[in-house]
Amino acid sequence: QLVESGGGLVQAGESLRVSCAATTDILGFRVMGWYRQVPGNQRELVAAIAVNGSTKYADSVKGRFTISRDRSKRTLYLEMSSLRSEDTAVYYCVGRGWGDQDYWGQGTQVTVSS
Repeated sequence: QLVESGGGLVQAGESLRVSCAATTDILGFRVMGWYRQVPGNQRELVAAIAVNGSTKYADSVKGRFTISRDRSKRTLYLEMSSLRSEDTAVYYCVGRGWGDQDYWGQGTQVTVSS
């Protein structure tokens, strides 16, 4: 099970960190990542981190967002800085198992006011 937290309302240019707590060892996932979705749009990949630590970012967030993990806390993080109004979305945590099954969190709302 994955549970997100840390969403909220911030001003443009500010920073925010969202967290995703897992009930199992997060290195049991082949890949973990963050997606976001705006009503009426498809869910889009924001950032991902593989079990070997390699990371991937959407072009729109490169240089502003950082994905990280703390195995001891079983938690995945997304540190977001220089937030823009277009970053407003529901942010979802996902873990992909070694059998390619996906486990999704319930989502956390991030709203950036301009």
